Amino acid sequence: MTTTLNHIYVLMGVSGSGKSVVANALARELSAAFLDGDFLHPRANINKMAAGHALNDDDRAPWLAAINDAAFAMQRTNAVSIIVCSALKKCYRDRLRQGNDNLTFIYLKGEYEVIEARMKARKGHFFKTQMLVTQFDTLEEPGADEKDVAIINIEQPVENVIADTVNFIKNNAAQQGD
Repeated sequence: MTTTLNHIYVLMGVSGSGKSVVANALARELSAAFLDGDFLHPRANINKMAAGHALNDDDRAPWLAAINDAAFAMQRTNAVSIIVCSALKKCYRDRLRQGNDNLTFIYLKGEYEVIEARMKARKGHFFKTQMLVTQFDTLEEPGADEKDVAIINIEQPVENVIADTVNFIKNNAAQQGD
């Protein structure tokens, strides 16, 4: 059996949890490929979110398929790849797992109040603060049955979140190499 060490890490969590900030830092520190899954949203999804409306599962289906395809392509040529995707429901995570055996989720977990305060401080993002309620209502936190999910507590300085995530990825890579 041949094992490839190329691996995809999907940073997941609700909007405002720090996925993009952490992913950018990881990409620099680990010389990893990086894709913000939001870039793969169809125009209709972007327009819907910009108008303050939540996406439904039908809206997300082509987006998740595009991210799944991107993950497959990235793992073929990059030792470490980072993808940002909210992946709020288990069925979304299952869709991203399809055909991507070298994929791990990193759940950036934080309480509503912490994330709401961060979102209120953001400028220039199409996501509306009132949609955070919908995100938390939609969120199906990973359970014990999802062995490929690591949880990082974001209720600490962002430098510590980045350090914890880098350490997880390095330890995971070392275990894969065994």
